[in-house]
Amino acid sequence: MPKILVVDDEPEILEILSDVLRRAGYEVQTAGNGRMAIEEVNNSPYDLVITDLNMPEVDGMAVLQHIITEFPDTLCIILTGYGTIKGSVEAIKLGAVDYVAKPVKSEEMLMIVEKALRYQMLERENTLLKNQLRQKYRFENFVGKSPAIQEVFELIEKVADTDSTILITGASGTGKELVARAIHYNSRRRKKPMITINCGAIPEELLESELFGHEKGAFTSAHKTRIGRFEIANGGTMFLDEIGDMSPNLQVKLLRVLQEQKFERVGGIKTICVDIRIIAATNTDLKKAIAKGAFREDLYYRLNVIPIRVPSLKDRKTDIPLFLDFFLEKFNKRKNKHIKGFTPEAVTALLQYDWPGNVRQLENLVERLVILADHEEICFEDLSGNFHNTDEPVHTVEMTVTDKGIPFNAAVEEYEKQLILQALNKTNWVKKRAAELLNINRTTLVEKIKKKNIVRPHLS
Repeated sequence: MPKILVVDDEPEILEILSDVLRRAGYEVQTAGNGRMAIEEVNNSPYDLVITDLNMPEVDGMAVLQHIITEFPDTLCIILTGYGTIKGSVEAIKLGAVDYVAKPVKSEEMLMIVEKALRYQMLERENTLLKNQLRQKYRFENFVGKSPAIQEVFELIEKVADTDSTILITGASGTGKELVARAIHYNSRRRKKPMITINCGAIPEELLESELFGHEKGAFTSAHKTRIGRFEIANGGTMFLDEIGDMSPNLQVKLLRVLQEQKFERVGGIKTICVDIRIIAATNTDLKKAIAKGAFREDLYYRLNVIPIRVPSLKDRKTDIPLFLDFFLEKFNKRKNKHIKGFTPEAVTALLQYDWPGNVRQLENLVERLVILADHEEICFEDLSGNFHNTDEPVHTVEMTVTDKGIPFNAAVEEYEKQLILQALNKTNWVKKRAAELLNINRTTLVEKIKKKNIVRPHLS
């Protein structure tokens, strides 16, 4: 139940207003002057304060200033007489949500109070949602310990709170949008919106209007003015997914937004200025697109200020057990299931698969397996035929030298660890057989397993 404080030096008005508000279901307290009001809000939290503007000693403006400074979440409505309209306008500029002219009409007062409290509720829900999103996209919530993905996490942490334009590349399903959201929700722009648009999913003639908006009458179906995504994202982040599919005509206009932070709506002449950060993503090779004349070179370099490459799942297979655990917990809760984990044989098959659809494919698979499972563990037989061919040779572990170089010793350690894991998984963790596959002594293999802290995955 919302709690309201009514402040007025006229006892009759206090009685009338408090009675109207109580009958409407609100919890109401009263104060006969500004000093009492300040003491009351200091001692007890209020959702809303309704205060007269003209009072002796401590007036309504002083009450308003105290509330705004000390209790910014408390709303304030001003009561004003005929001669104090100018003062009420000043109060609105200072931070009051509305004013009510005397003599007060019950219907008008209740309508303004309801509107103010509804606004407050929406603001609180919005703040809660943003906090939840920020918690969701905190760096420590990311899944993955492989060197390839840890390098991405470190880069995200470095660039998140800058305003630099970022180009995220990687195959479909690797989590490029997840990276973009982590950047936004860990930046100073997190309180403003992040607007996402898929440049490849909207026809060119509609995409221009989506991005820049249009004026009434700009084209046949433009029956009213429409605000574009860039305007909505003002102060926040614009995420342009599949930027490689954008037409050359729109590429020119996007380049101007990047350079000048301004544009015109379709059919408009007024220049609109915005303050936005642009993050773009693509699964295509933009350098090849430039060579074919399909993508502007100047736009590429303007987007590619901070490049982030998200590795494919096949390049971070040591993270698969972590993903299995993460998605299993997620879908157990969502589907109200109680699957304890995956059998070692199932994990072995999943580790040896190439995952052309990357993390998204793995997530979809786990969801399907959880839904269909009718026993406590997901076993090898539950997997489709694609996962039954486990004859992949051991030597397929890959390491990539990036343009920034690679920590050689760490890479060699990781390479050796993955080889051992593949051999162990292929032989169902029979160490003698795994040692034979690796052409080393069993004792040597056991020593390496201990040294590298390799443990058999049990996803329960």
